[in-house]
Amino acid sequence: MPAILPIVLLCGLVSLVYAAWATRSVLSADQGNARMQEIAGAIREGAQAYLARQYTTIAMVGVVVLALTWWLLSVHAAIGFLIGSVLSGLAGFIGMNVSVRANVRTAQAASRSLSAGLDIAFKSGAITGMLVAGLALLGVAGYFYVLTGHQGYAPSDRVVIDSLVSLGFGASLISIFARLGGGIFTKGADVGGDLVGKVEAGIPEDDPRNPATIADNVGDNVGDCAGMAADLFETYAVTVVATMVLGAILFVGQPVLESVMLYPLAICGACILTSIVGTFFVRLGRNGSIMGALYKGLWVTTILSIAGLALATWATVGFGEVATASNGLAINGLNLFACGVVGLVVTGLIVWITEYYTGIGFRPVRSISQASVSGHGTNVIQGLAVSLESTALPTIVIVAGIISTFQLAGLYGTGIAVTAMLGVAGMIVALDAFGPVTDNAGGIAEMAGLPADVRKSTDALDAVGNTTKAVTKGYAIGSAGLGALVLFAAYSYDLQYFVGEANAGRGFSYFQGVQPDFALTNPYVVVGLLLGGLIPFLFGGIAMTAVGRAASSVVEEVRRQFREKPGIMAGTERPDYARAVDLLTKAAIKEMVVPSLLPVLAPLAVYFGVLLIADKSQAFSALGAMLLGVIVTGIFVAISMTSGGGAWDNAKKSFEDGFVDSAGTRHMKGSEAHKSSVTGDTVGDPYKDTAGPAVNPAIKITNIVALLLLAVLSHS
Repeated sequence: MPAILPIVLLCGLVSLVYAAWATRSVLSADQGNARMQEIAGAIREGAQAYLARQYTTIAMVGVVVLALTWWLLSVHAAIGFLIGSVLSGLAGFIGMNVSVRANVRTAQAASRSLSAGLDIAFKSGAITGMLVAGLALLGVAGYFYVLTGHQGYAPSDRVVIDSLVSLGFGASLISIFARLGGGIFTKGADVGGDLVGKVEAGIPEDDPRNPATIADNVGDNVGDCAGMAADLFETYAVTVVATMVLGAILFVGQPVLESVMLYPLAICGACILTSIVGTFFVRLGRNGSIMGALYKGLWVTTILSIAGLALATWATVGFGEVATASNGLAINGLNLFACGVVGLVVTGLIVWITEYYTGIGFRPVRSISQASVSGHGTNVIQGLAVSLESTALPTIVIVAGIISTFQLAGLYGTGIAVTAMLGVAGMIVALDAFGPVTDNAGGIAEMAGLPADVRKSTDALDAVGNTTKAVTKGYAIGSAGLGALVLFAAYSYDLQYFVGEANAGRGFSYFQGVQPDFALTNPYVVVGLLLGGLIPFLFGGIAMTAVGRAASSVVEEVRRQFREKPGIMAGTERPDYARAVDLLTKAAIKEMVVPSLLPVLAPLAVYFGVLLIADKSQAFSALGAMLLGVIVTGIFVAISMTSGGGAWDNAKKSFEDGFVDSAGTRHMKGSEAHKSSVTGDTVGDPYKDTAGPAVNPAIKITNIVALLLLAVLSHS
């Protein structure tokens, strides 16, 4: 076993030790008074009940897929699928369970000081972040060690490659269900509760008289904590696997093969350590800037990660000439290091661009607030305009990243850049999981009737949490787009490998005579591009419809309780919170299945559908084109929805402290302009928290299913 592999595994274990330490620190904090604990308990019970039912449903699908993987590939591939799915679910489950216990502690800490509230909220987010990075790295590196060290397979053996791809598929399957199900739940509660509570009844957000309030707080945890954890776990694992597979294909038969497969693991190991160090720099400064405190930790992590990247490069491939890839491109270590630095730069730029489009103090959000002064329609129009515009700068950054890394070290260099981006996922997820904790803390402060100065502190934390959630989604989408490109490259090179081996008479007879043609003059390529481009739109449409149906059921339930229990508004009767939680749980589980299976089944439908009317060559060509179509439109749909939705949300929040329009008039919470902004936020909620983020795993799962299809066909 190479000396670097135990060190990588040790880095993964260090992240778990950090998570255990931070968990103990958070849980030892004061939980507040009895009323606060009662509310937090209701949120915790609802979140645990939902997640248990969701994972039970996913497990039913997973058992079928596990059996098929065993039958069609191998027992090793089935074990890989099991590892990926279990660890993905575990990261979200543990993180969410800490989150629903940290919310009340954050509210209590905020009663002492803003700094104390920030400390508890961020530390709880860091637990989820380090679990995501640590478990993903341990899963991939640990199974690679078992297969190559204990089982004796060569690193480039098809059993190893198929098993790692299956591990990524397991993580992807959990991710898309968790992201979509959690998103439907949280936005069904949020939209439905707002429509009846804020708009019809005229009561504040998080008012305890609203029967959907607890469901809304539950949704924050199952969507933005468990869902995002599963999402970035999958992106992390799949990207590392794809880069390793690409290295195995490009450098097969060369002495450097093992080093280029271990290089991505070494990068992730080093970046876990730098992320842990970065968490200790998140402290509120003299200027009281919450975002500044969080960014301090992120920038320290990024800068230290450059040094970690250099160390990982030196320990694996070195800085000199590495080898010549199978496509004839000469690769050297210095260029690979530069590719990693490009990945970190892309991360920083995407974070900055996303904050610009979703932060309260910047032009895009202010333009939506200004449009709200004119009415509901102009708010929606401007919000849609911002969502469309927000795709431009991230796309330019991604294009620059692709071109520069390809020039430096080919597609393997692009894979290294994405690996470096995902290396700092621990810190990025910490920023995201910070959001639902602060949101819940504000809700608990409101429902428990804490003093106004406490709510002011929790509102300040929550406003920043909205931005960090949007920033994390932008980061996840950017890395997913680049990661999917690496997956497509792996599909293309894997197909070439199978065809070459088959034509040389070295097995893989199914691919004999196959001549894939990806030219745009080929009508099947055009068909594949169109069908692939359709998937994100169709997927997003189904997800939005699901949120609408779930929200409608919440609206009817809240109206029913207001009608049948008039004492609720007077404060003499208690709303039935559990009824709304249970209603949404059933709706989310029911609604998530069909759209989640769409990106899984689409590659199979395209391949076998074309095969019925043409030959294998055209079927493989159409499938490859479909993968590109999914990547291209998926990036635009996801960025547009998440950034636009985040901008709508913070435009609404800009009225809470009083928005001053271009004429100098101040518009406060409850004004007509604020009501218009609530309408926009109602549209933006399912955009940013359901459909948009769920497109991210949909992009990758489509590509990874195509890779698995090649593996299955190679066994036939």
